[in-house]
Amino acid sequence: MTSSAHHQPILNKPFVLDLFAGPGGLDVAAQGLDLPSLGIEWDKSACLTRYAAGLDTLHADVSAARRDSFESLPPEINVLAGGPPCQTYSVAGHGAGRQALDRVAEYIERLMAGEPDQKIDEDLKTLTDPRTALVLEPLRYAIQATRSPNRGHRPYDVIVLEQVPAVAPLWRHYAKVLEKTGLPDGTKYKVVVDTLATETYGVPQTRSRAVLIARREGLGEPSLPRPTHRSYEAKEWNRKNGTSQPDQAADQVHQPALYDGATASTRDKNLRPWRSMRDALAKPVGSHQGRLKPFLIRSNYGSSGIPGRRGVRTDQQPAATVTGRISRFVVFEHLDENIVYEGPRFSMNEAGMLQSFPPDYPWSGTAQAQQVGNAVPPLFGAHLLSAALGLPEPDPEALRKPWQPATEEQRAKLRSDGCGSADACTDRCPRPKDQVPPPSSVRPRKSKKASAK
Repeated sequence: MTSSAHHQPILNKPFVLDLFAGPGGLDVAAQGLDLPSLGIEWDKSACLTRYAAGLDTLHADVSAARRDSFESLPPEINVLAGGPPCQTYSVAGHGAGRQALDRVAEYIERLMAGEPDQKIDEDLKTLTDPRTALVLEPLRYAIQATRSPNRGHRPYDVIVLEQVPAVAPLWRHYAKVLEKTGLPDGTKYKVVVDTLATETYGVPQTRSRAVLIARREGLGEPSLPRPTHRSYEAKEWNRKNGTSQPDQAADQVHQPALYDGATASTRDKNLRPWRSMRDALAKPVGSHQGRLKPFLIRSNYGSSGIPGRRGVRTDQQPAATVTGRISRFVVFEHLDENIVYEGPRFSMNEAGMLQSFPPDYPWSGTAQAQQVGNAVPPLFGAHLLSAALGLPEPDPEALRKPWQPATEEQRAKLRSDGCGSADACTDRCPRPKDQVPPPSSVRPRKSKKASAK
């Protein structure tokens, strides 16, 4: 079910709590919709980015904040949103989460039955990778809201979650218990779940996300955001350009495909063409000088199941999924129609723009490429929040204007609120050594003997 052209806001004063907030994807989306938000994020560098961007932030572990400081959260929060860490579920991770899906579904049932947190916490310690259990936190926050004296035991009105496609079965299980079982206090929701493609919402990259949108009973049926752009279909692109592979191979880089214009199937005639890397990066804006020369991108990932086969896309295609390895992608610029040479790699500003962050977003701290790759694309997030809250379709141009960073005074105030000090982390902030999970014991390892073969 997708949203119709008619829009009716369902809440008078939405206030978003963004769990696992990262550098600010959903919060930037909320700000573009004139919605207040508060993000909870444990990573110091991501918090530094958020402070620099002027975003309200609590530097904390999401689980610890629920256990220890839930009552200090603003009681007017009525929208719960977030994207739990995806590494253990995604193809880029080790896969401990994918193997634990059935066990996590059992924990969902136990939470909804009102089983004590202490018992569940003890059992969760047996999971191979502790990040796997974080996918339960949105549900645990929803339950905690109904137990909070500071909130008057008032449940959240709206829940918006997104994750990698591998988590879709868990979102469907969320939907089942939220609709049929209800929270332990009896609160039930109407829920919609699906897997969406970000390029169909104007994001200049192909990225699939499992989405859950829930509204508390009495607030109407939820709906998915209506696509605004055509989907990118590799086979159709290749047919138009005379190639036979899902994307060009690295050994074909000297023969780039240069088809002018996006392809369109008959069912997509009323939608705008998907946005290409050229659409996002060609024009100068803010400090971005523009990538005026046609270019090719060679992925750092293998394709078609072959690690050494690195896919290549032209600037006239959407980017492949932007990950923490975006800084390793090789950019080839055209000397002429048939010859290319290695050019400058993507800056963090450009990588952020491919994620639909505004130009000049103030990426800060370390591991900035990882911050970019882990973030929710703000334009996609704006579509999710708009659909969930019954708001009009977001204006993409609002996210294409240079971002105005916080002043030093504003940044100091935000960090004082989020960390307890204007210029440093304090004892209340999470310690990095407590957050880094051990290597997954289920990751297959090749023996030297096997490698020799």
